[in-house]
Amino acid sequence: MKKRVLLLSAYDAESHRYWHQNLSRYLKGVDWHTLALKDHFFSWRMAASALNFKSQYDERLKQDYDLLIATSMTDLAAVRGFYPHLTSIPNLLYFHENQFAYPHNPRQAGMPTVRLNSLMAAYLADEVIFNSAYNRRSFLTGAKQFLQKMPDGIPADLIDSIETNARVLQVPIRDDCQPLHVAKKSLQTDGLQVVWNHRWEHDKGPETLLALLQLCQSLPIKFHILGRAFKRIPKAMQAIKENHADQCLTLGYVDNRADYLNVLQQADVVLSTADHDFQGIAMLEAAACGCRPLAPNHLVYPDLYPPENLYPASPDDPRQQARAILAKLKNPNQLKTVNPALSWRHCLPDYERWIQQWL
Repeated sequence: MKKRVLLLSAYDAESHRYWHQNLSRYLKGVDWHTLALKDHFFSWRMAASALNFKSQYDERLKQDYDLLIATSMTDLAAVRGFYPHLTSIPNLLYFHENQFAYPHNPRQAGMPTVRLNSLMAAYLADEVIFNSAYNRRSFLTGAKQFLQKMPDGIPADLIDSIETNARVLQVPIRDDCQPLHVAKKSLQTDGLQVVWNHRWEHDKGPETLLALLQLCQSLPIKFHILGRAFKRIPKAMQAIKENHADQCLTLGYVDNRADYLNVLQQADVVLSTADHDFQGIAMLEAAACGCRPLAPNHLVYPDLYPPENLYPASPDDPRQQARAILAKLKNPNQLKTVNPALSWRHCLPDYERWIQQWL
């Protein structure tokens, strides 16, 4: 009989679904039971995820399992309080991101509570897994700085315990990410196609993208601006829709996977203007499809791409950052191709060993 694994995704964003759906698809040796909460109402979800799980999945949570895997958005302490039998099995916590390294968003209230819940979950877990070394570093650094603000009552071993139990296991990209041609031709600025394939939100640097399009108005560079938009579109993205559509070969979310991959395979460069990225799946997929990555020289990117593919980051000055990007685009052959060995074909043995050691 297969071992039963309970997976809790407390804020089931697209990148989180990308991970756990492929996890259950490729690791067939266990019986997966995935419970997910919609990625809406961030502050409320972070504060009340345990209540939300109890409300929606009470009977399923009362069942017996052999292993619990939760995303770091889950209030693991409260879940264990509601369902004490889950404390008798291994509890693993997977960090797609961490709340200590997020850009400030004034719309998100209650961040100290969110960070405390995240810390307590990591302290309780038998193992803490991060999707990148940068994610691990920024979590531990941010947690130490955060705890310095607390007047007292901090367990002496809190950070050391988390660090001892922490490891890195990246989110694999899907096996359908393949280049259209084995080697791409020499690139010219004339006719260059640039992909920007990120969420249309404030933390992905839309102001820098807008400034870049403004600088490129008289240049023969075309853009594919992809990624999912939500109810509140940043003003910069709205300005792009209204004033720069003629510079775009694609402008908007491409829902069909085959069509999306075709855009990546036809394009030349994939660009990030992000103010935060903990692994950057969209960039890695595009790179695997043959695009040459161009990203800021901070966050996770220096761990993934060579210096030639990085531009000086200045997130507080979008215009300056846009000029740095344009300087790279005017010499596109200096950008190196990158073949990230992160497909499930490469990563499956590591994931199988990870799961099996806890069953």
